[in-house]
Amino acid sequence: MGQILLVRHGQASFGADDYDVLSETGWAQGRLLGSFLAERGVRPDVIVRGDMRRHRETGEAMLEGAGWSGPTMEVDAGWDEFDHVGLVASAPDLPEGPMDRRRFQEVFERATAHWIAGEPGDYPETYAAFAGRVRASLAAAAEEAGPGRTVVVVSSGGTIAVVAAALSDPDPDGDQSTRARLWARFNTVMVNSSLSRVVVGSTGARLLSFNEHSHVSGDTLTYR
Repeated sequence: MGQILLVRHGQASFGADDYDVLSETGWAQGRLLGSFLAERGVRPDVIVRGDMRRHRETGEAMLEGAGWSGPTMEVDAGWDEFDHVGLVASAPDLPEGPMDRRRFQEVFERATAHWIAGEPGDYPETYAAFAGRVRASLAAAAEEAGPGRTVVVVSSGGTIAVVAAALSDPDPDGDQSTRARLWARFNTVMVNSSLSRVVVGSTGARLLSFNEHSHVSGDTLTYR
């Protein structure tokens, strides 16, 4: 049996000119996770990351914290996060001026509710297209996770929530709105640098754990 370790990136730079840069806390979170995994004997055969700077920097921080040598980071843009800035910009009744974290979260949740429901809007990418590309990247990672192999994937909260929702409700002919609602519930609780485990066996991929974050606490425990 193989395993896929899904890592949400460390804290990015909310409110900065370039969100896609890890904060100092984000770098610390990545190093803490790498150390946590190495102490438990985890040594990845393959490391895959999305094609975003925060994914790359989280992977680099993990490698530094773990002291791993050997595995290189492969890039799969299918693990990229959806465009949350473009999505929020499409939100109905968007408030004027800058938003603090609490206000941003309120607008973000309202915008994503419209998005996953398939309501009309000027979206950079539909929810169905987003979920479809993530599931395709999950299938590719599962192919890499042969018996006894470990694949580490560094990605984002929204993409990992797609995986969690899909594996919690694996019926391809089921109610897609149920899976979308699961996605929303998973997506709103994810901790920066959290770890979710997927096991891959003869019956396919199964979600073993979600949003593990015992390696962070106090000031290093963040959600955005």
